[in-house]
Amino acid sequence: MSVGRRAVVTAGAGLALALAGAPPARSQGHPRMRTLFLAGDSTAAQKYADAAPETGWGMALPFFLHRGVRVANHAVNGRSTKSFLDEGRLDAILTAIRPGDLLLVQFGHNDQKVADPSRYTEPWTTYQDNLRVFVEGARSRGALPVLATSVERRKFDADGTALRTLGAYPAAMRETALASDVPLLDVEALSLALWQRLGPDATKPYFNWTETEQDNTHFNPPGAIEVARLVTAELLRTHVLAPRETRRLDDGIPTDLITWPDAEENRP
Repeated sequence: MSVGRRAVVTAGAGLALALAGAPPARSQGHPRMRTLFLAGDSTAAQKYADAAPETGWGMALPFFLHRGVRVANHAVNGRSTKSFLDEGRLDAILTAIRPGDLLLVQFGHNDQKVADPSRYTEPWTTYQDNLRVFVEGARSRGALPVLATSVERRKFDADGTALRTLGAYPAAMRETALASDVPLLDVEALSLALWQRLGPDATKPYFNWTETEQDNTHFNPPGAIEVARLVTAELLRTHVLAPRETRRLDDGIPTDLITWPDAEENRP
């Protein structure tokens, strides 16, 4: 049954939150691998060889998770909460998700596209309504929903101050998380602080700056790795993941670990 905009059964915030940091379910005496499903946009999505060195932070997330937690990256370029739902992409996740799994949701960049009715949402109405569809869908399957404010773009003023670019969407997500009793990863605030610490010049290698393109939204491997580190630290801080489920948070991650598959048939 398609989720769409229809109400789904809510398993209850108390039950869902009790799943945070819990040991993996056991199957025939062996722990079942816990899956973190990622719903989001191009900042998190899997990239392919024709896009290298562009890198979604979801590609680097497994570097910080133990083998008992796997990542199922369903983030797709150009999607908003609206277009992701309209295309049935949440339905595909809910078909596969199991009790004890996680659904991590990060949208906002494309919800801002006011000129595109297929993607635009208003932050305090339709955007929040759509976030609740993700939350209720996960809970209806006994999984734990987690909301993550969108990672900030690279934008500085003349004085070198990192600027916010995401309008009211991060605040609207924070309000939804609080009202729905959902763990919140404040990636927007943390990434903005990181860009500020690094400054205008040192942030360039983190973003998709090449000889032919100066992209201040998408990442090169260093940026994807550092955003994935922020996300994992927030999963740990909010007790969504237990310490035993994370690794290497204080370690340097070689950028040559990032790879870009060329299998066109695997592109979503």
